[in-house]
Amino acid sequence: MSLKVGDIITFERSFSERDVELFTEISGDEGAHHKTPDEHGKLVVQGLLTATLPTKVGGDYDVMARNMNFEFLRPVFTGDTIICEVTIEKYEKQEKNRTSIRAYFLCNNQHGKEVLKGEFSGVIL
Repeated sequence: MSLKVGDIITFERSFSERDVELFTEISGDEGAHHKTPDEHGKLVVQGLLTATLPTKVGGDYDVMARNMNFEFLRPVFTGDTIICEVTIEKYEKQEKNRTSIRAYFLCNNQHGKEVLKGEFSGVIL
């Protein structure tokens, strides 16, 4: 699938306790809030685990990222459903069969609250 400026790619994901446990093991981010449930029995999802949502575009479209900027706005908890919208700002053919790409993203929880926003740029080979 080819992209163009103005395209919006939307997807969603819910994070489980197992997701947080695995990310804790891989990243070493062992903050108590990632290991001890709150009064509702939920764990706080690591910010960088939440940030895997917009980076999914990289995997789907073979983007080699050069820059990524994240602004973490509020916590995400296990069981939350996060909806991520990635908007393509730049999609330009370059020399040597490369395409440069720049996009911004906004992630909201199931209550419509913004949890993460930012941008990324890179190339597609």
